Amino acid sequence: MPATDLPALPLTWAPRRNRLVLLPASAVLVVLFVGMAVLLPASWQLNDRILLTMLGLVFAGVGVMLARPKVLADADGVTVVNFVRTRRLQWAEIVRVNLRQGDPWVTLDLADGTALAALGIQPGSGREQAVLAARGLRDLAEARGAAGEPAAA
Repeated sequence: MPATDLPALPLTWAPRRNRLVLLPASAVLVVLFVGMAVLLPASWQLNDRILLTMLGLVFAGVGVMLARPKVLADADGVTVVNFVRTRRLQWAEIVRVNLRQGDPWVTLDLADGTALAALGIQPGSGREQAVLAARGLRDLAEARGAAGEPAAA
């Protein structure tokens, strides 16, 4: 693929619908649990109210964690942000970008023989959009990975 057809960098792929649902839901959980802790009958002790508030914060934290995944591409490489871990890859480390029929997300085959799930590109957010994102990432990896720099046109 000619360098002129490559997606412009920097580029971010993220399941936006997931974030659109999870982040407000997490905020609602915090408000709901804090509200319940405040409005409970007087028979509930302070430690029960604190525990209820903490439970709301834990549930909200899980929601925020699930909304985290994204894939960031720039001139130097790719940053894969998954639920808990973030990993920075140079373009030359990416051997292949895979998104097969039925896969829940893109998988990156790496030069060290391992594979890395890139949860930021998911067909669950729209199959066609995920395929286009995977192709764009694949084209960038092929163009920039071989020589470590953009391919000449």
